[in-house]
Amino acid sequence: MVNDGIIELDPNQYGAEHFTTETYLLGQYQGIEKKGIPKLASQEGAETRRVRFEDGILLPDYRLPTEAEWEYAALAIIAEDKSEERFSDRKVYPWKGQGVRYEKHGKWHGDMMANFKRGAGDYAGLGGNQNDHGEITAPVKTYYPNDFGLYNMAGNVSEWVLDVFRPMSTLDVQDFNPFRGNVFQTQEKDEEGRVAPKDSLGRIKYRELNADEIGDRTNFRKANVINYRDGDEQSMVSYGTNKTTLISDKSRVIKGGSWRDTAYWLSPGTRRFMDEDKAANWVGFRCAMIRIGSSDGKEIKGGKTKKARL
Repeated sequence: MVNDGIIELDPNQYGAEHFTTETYLLGQYQGIEKKGIPKLASQEGAETRRVRFEDGILLPDYRLPTEAEWEYAALAIIAEDKSEERFSDRKVYPWKGQGVRYEKHGKWHGDMMANFKRGAGDYAGLGGNQNDHGEITAPVKTYYPNDFGLYNMAGNVSEWVLDVFRPMSTLDVQDFNPFRGNVFQTQEKDEEGRVAPKDSLGRIKYRELNADEIGDRTNFRKANVINYRDGDEQSMVSYGTNKTTLISDKSRVIKGGSWRDTAYWLSPGTRRFMDEDKAANWVGFRCAMIRIGSSDGKEIKGGKTKKARL
């Protein structure tokens, strides 16, 4: 909205005055109006109005990608024959080929495709094309991007994803848009039924759904399903108590391999975990958001299909 000249840039935007799309839409963030947006013909009063989500100016909130989203983005599988949509070259890494060096002839032929560790104590490699030029982390665009144009989906730093780690997640969750870590919540309301005031960090307050609100739903039976099937006859392990394993409800999946990992961890399918309260110089993150539009990134107008604006 600042770039569109609707509100002024507020240098005091911190604490309770922190901007979020949600607080703005609920009227709990005012901002400093610059030119505003013209009111609708049906509206009375002032000549300007607050921006609505339908105006296409506000963006959905950023978040961590789910493990499935991250892996899809890392593999970047695109059909080579667009007329028949065939893909026969299976990928081991985010790039084409079976090795860790650029296989095509050209400017990058033989160059390393990622920043990783060759073996014990070998963080850079030999001189020449076999050197990845990164003893520790390297600048973002040091290596060639994958087919989606994304950099460092392997090597440099591993990345947090949104999922809570469980060894058997692939068997426990559904195969459509899989995600483990759902906690079903609703906005807190005041005595008059309005959304409760934001907290000291400018966030809308949420609470878990209670049994009455869940009712007879069939897609979930309790609000917090992180522990789905933990401790039952199938799993025989109780991760919530943390008595028999290092895995707990704070264990989050990390993906991608890093500057201090061997090539095995560069494959998008590999997965590890770390406690979400911890940090490391080999773990970072990238953001995602809910995309609005068709599933193939196109929109249909007047019987013709064209690329949608993402």
